[in-house]
Amino acid sequence: MAYEDAHKLLRRNRELSILNAIAEALNRSIDLPQALESVLRLAAELLDLRAGWVWLLDETTGEPHLAAAQFLPPALTNEPERMTGSCYCLDTFRQGDLTGAANVNVVTCSRLKALVDGTDGLRYHASIPIYSHTDKLGVMNVASTDWRELDADDLRLLYTIGYQLGIAVERARLYARSAQAAKVEERNRLAREIHDTLAQGLTAISLQLESADALIDESPARAKDKVRKALDLARLNLEEARRSVLDLRAAPLLDRSLPEAIRALVDQIARERGLPIDVRVDGGLERLPGRIEAGVYRIVQEALNNAARHSGARRAAVDLVDTGAGLRVSIADDGRGFDPGATTRGFGLTGMRERAHLLGGTLDIDSAPGRGTRIVLVVPS
Repeated sequence: MAYEDAHKLLRRNRELSILNAIAEALNRSIDLPQALESVLRLAAELLDLRAGWVWLLDETTGEPHLAAAQFLPPALTNEPERMTGSCYCLDTFRQGDLTGAANVNVVTCSRLKALVDGTDGLRYHASIPIYSHTDKLGVMNVASTDWRELDADDLRLLYTIGYQLGIAVERARLYARSAQAAKVEERNRLAREIHDTLAQGLTAISLQLESADALIDESPARAKDKVRKALDLARLNLEEARRSVLDLRAAPLLDRSLPEAIRALVDQIARERGLPIDVRVDGGLERLPGRIEAGVYRIVQEALNNAARHSGARRAAVDLVDTGAGLRVSIADDGRGFDPGATTRGFGLTGMRERAHLLGGTLDIDSAPGRGTRIVLVVPS
């Protein structure tokens, strides 16, 4: 009896270590293919398996596609068409007959069944359903050369792994939807900014030209000065419109984390404006909701552009800190500064405050003439 109890305890500890290792692999990355491949690799190592692959159903069409694979035999890697289309386990899953641990079982793989060479001895695999609540997400197949009939403990462990995968897949899809929604929101905001910026600029140009028209007969010199000011305003607003259009078209956060995107921005400003900018990152900032990343990036971009264009700064710095309760971003420069109570510094500062408000955060501006500027953004988690 004591031996059986010790054996059960050892097995339970091993199962927990496997599940913990897989949970850590899933939590390390929001890149779904990378996370799935990590799980397959760990499952192969920890469960003494030979190969594994994951099918996911397309959210729109419901058709299966190969989302990840590890250690496939040559017969499948050399003929990738064998890993397309449906099969027995996928058909069973989509028909609703592969719904729980009792149905996770060993089946003959229809993709390997008729092959002689290049299978590495593989003939069978276990099919583990992947669900999110009652939504069918896909199937994980794990294969070995010496499959025995799976007992209740095997089934429970494999089904728990499938449950973990379901959570990871749903989380990745929610993150992707959030990122897409953030892009749409950001594009709409930039479109409004372009409209407002152009409206303000054209109003200022019109006022200068109206003044020039009124002065042209009695004071040609003063009229000429007004025309020059109108031209300067036109050039300034043209440059601003071009920058806004580039921001609208560009995707600075595509395939980048927030720190990576900000470092790329800093490099660009240093090249174009000659302003050295230090970037410091404290804490894990690799996984933030898309709308947060987009909003923070635009605030940092506007603050650095102001420092490079208007402040006469010789250096600037950006600090990104994961406080545990949220994100704290500080943008500082050693420029000429200004009185925050006396001016709004144009539309840019207004836009930063509005973005901070939409993120549920706060934006504090510490500046004075002659002592530089520090802008601190705090966004709760």
